[in-house]
Amino acid sequence: MKIYKVGLPFIGMSSLMLLMSPLANAAEMSNMDHGSMDMSGMDMSDMDHSSMDMSGMDMSDMDHSSMDMSGNMSDMDHSGMDMSGDMSDMDHSGMDMSGMDHGSMDMSGMDHGSMDMSGMDHGSMDMSGMQGGEAPADARSPDYSNGVPYGRFGKPVMMDSLPLWGVSVDDLGYQFDDDQINYEFDTWYGTDSNRVTLRSEGSIQTKDDKEIDSLTSLSYWKPLSIFWNGEAGVAYDTENDKSAVMAGIAGTAPYFIETDARAYLYTDGQVRLDLGAEYEWRLDQHWVVIPEVELTAFSKDDTDNHITKGFNEFGADVRLTYEMLSRQLAPYVGISYETALGNARDLRRQEDEAVDSSSVTAGVKFWF
Repeated sequence: MKIYKVGLPFIGMSSLMLLMSPLANAAEMSNMDHGSMDMSGMDMSDMDHSSMDMSGMDMSDMDHSSMDMSGNMSDMDHSGMDMSGDMSDMDHSGMDMSGMDHGSMDMSGMDHGSMDMSGMDHGSMDMSGMQGGEAPADARSPDYSNGVPYGRFGKPVMMDSLPLWGVSVDDLGYQFDDDQINYEFDTWYGTDSNRVTLRSEGSIQTKDDKEIDSLTSLSYWKPLSIFWNGEAGVAYDTENDKSAVMAGIAGTAPYFIETDARAYLYTDGQVRLDLGAEYEWRLDQHWVVIPEVELTAFSKDDTDNHITKGFNEFGADVRLTYEMLSRQLAPYVGISYETALGNARDLRRQEDEAVDSSSVTAGVKFWF
């Protein structure tokens, strides 16, 4: 029994010492100086750090300045390392971790706000693989295919290079008081940059000798700017039975006024100038009011064709149109007015012709 009584205190003291030893070791490691630790020969490639929890460790006073970690740590698994603890005062200036794989390290809890990288030397950084600067001459093929074939459908065609055609009849109507048919049409073929245009305007008398007065031109059309286009070509005038060279400009003036000016140089030296302006006053999606004015001038007298020098004629009309079939067809009714100007008024009086005339007109305009 004495032995039992003596043995019990001994066993109890031994157990207490065993329980206290881990706490003593932990306390001793917290005050360890890692400054002289040499890990250069250590192979930590197979070490598993995934379950290491450093969130509660305070390593702010640890000195890692002379730690050499140049050993083989390329296979170290840091994926589960929790480094959210306080490492703000740690000195890592001498640590060599060039072989470590930090791809899966979770540093979301680290505070980088106070990190000072002003002393870092970026002069030797190689950024030759990064994109930037001017592209080489052969970086892209001229047709943007980059060597990839177009397949069975062939090379695509851009809309601005695709030849198209169109017909626009601006006026095809009957004047009741003058008993004549007026017409004006424009056809073209080509691209948005170059076109061939056939244009004609005139009147057809429906009584007596059925006389036809028309001015027809065949010209080359090309844009001059965003709102203006140029024309140049040849023309023929049935009223004086003469051909001419034509040049003109047409486009949209401010406030969306469609404007055109064309000059004709006849074979006898006569010069004709036609000026016109038109505006579309849209009442709603279908009803449109279109006022239009025209002015004609000549460079010299030609009494045989009832022409005087200067402005000869002024015409105006107002039409009320109703657009249908996707606005491609628009019947209209309106009023037209014409008057002679300057010396042309006296010439018409001498030949017993009307100086002024007005008429109700009805017709249609369309395009396709």
